[in-house]
Amino acid sequence: MISEYRVSASTWCDAPPYSFCYCNSMSFFALHNRPRVFRPALAVPGSAPSRLREFARYSLGPGNLSRAVQLPEGEDVDEWLAVNVVDFYNHANMLYATVAEVCGPETCPIMNAGPRYDIPSSSAHPSYEYYYQDNNKYKKPTKLPASEYIENLLRYIQIIVDDDRIFPSKPGVSFPPTFLSIVKTMCRRMSRVYSHIYCAHFAVITALGLEPHLNTSFKHFFLFCREFKLVEMKEFEPLQELVDGILESDE
Repeated sequence: MISEYRVSASTWCDAPPYSFCYCNSMSFFALHNRPRVFRPALAVPGSAPSRLREFARYSLGPGNLSRAVQLPEGEDVDEWLAVNVVDFYNHANMLYATVAEVCGPETCPIMNAGPRYDIPSSSAHPSYEYYYQDNNKYKKPTKLPASEYIENLLRYIQIIVDDDRIFPSKPGVSFPPTFLSIVKTMCRRMSRVYSHIYCAHFAVITALGLEPHLNTSFKHFFLFCREFKLVEMKEFEPLQELVDGILESDE
């Protein structure tokens, strides 16, 4: 139920920028058996990506998330989107790694956010189900187990961020005209990873002591998407109470 993870002031992580502590054996094992996490090539000191990444790290201190998501004065918006979306991908990848062992075809036979698959949905507790489509292997919306859906989604994003035509790694190379549209698709799909983790595996996250990290990671992601209108608010409906808590704390 959504109310199980209503945000309170004590569940935000104050460690900038919510770095993970892999002292738990389960999370450590899960992380090291996941597909590789994308790590952008080292930016040239003084270049736009390097400068923006340092700004993001500096501004991600406690209570600064609303300011942290804003475009730094005089910077290119595409560069700012690129730096942040790669970080969000890394966060989503690592967070899912901590629950991957308990997210299988038997426990999560469909990709959804809401009540368990075997509990009827209701107006009070609606369930949101997601079908996967990539216009390659899955040319039509296809129902997949959550683990397979998320693995395909993360692989899809990995391919995009590794593509220099979309995420140029050399200074002076322009982003494609479709870059904003691509980023919106990536963020919309990543929002579903957060929704599934919260709705299906929040008990595991809590047991591992990662609730503050998940909450702060999602808060950063949500505020960034809202700032640049990357994801329609209806996509966050499965986490409405959490979103309401973020908005209240942000006032």
